[in-house]
Parts: sequence; C-alpha cells; structure tokens
Amino acid sequence: MNKAELIEEVQKNLGSDASKAAADRAVDAVLEGIKKGVKKDKNVQLIGFGTFTVAKRAAREGINPRTKEKIKIKASKTVKFKAGATLKAMA
Repeated sequence: MNKAELIEEVQKNLGSDASKAAADRAVDAVLEGIKKGVKKDKNVQLIGFGTFTVAKRAAREGINPRTKEKIKIKASKTVKFKAGATLKAMA
C-alpha cells in the first residue's frame, strides 16, 4: 500500500461526508505528529500498532563493493519500528 492508497482507505473509513482532501490532511497530520514525536521524545508508542524509536548506529568500517577498499562509515541515527501485538497478529 502506498500513500495514495492509504488516503483512499482513510477516506472510506471516515465515511461519505469526508473528502479526499480531508483524508489527505488527516494522513499528513498523523505522519507529521510521528515525525515531531520521534524528534522531540525519541519515542512514539501507538498502542495496538507499534513503537517508533530512535536508535544510534556506531561508527564502523565497511568495504566498497566496487573497489573492495575499506572505508570508514560515520556514526548515525536511525528510526526503528517495532510492531505491536495486535499488528503482529494480523500479519
């Protein structure tokens, strides 16, 4: 499912009085809320769905697959998602 399909599904769930534009704004608002929550609190937990957390990746050595020479990869941050029990049960 892509974002456009998600917007259509949200529009269906909101009922016949909801427009596609309103569903688009609702999806955008949820995604923006998750982004802000991860940035501010480093953790967004949606009961029954899952948890978004910030994880740190340590600096490490890697290998350039084209030249086979060793390269240094800087430390970085990433966002991880752990599915909740309800979501796991649906899969």
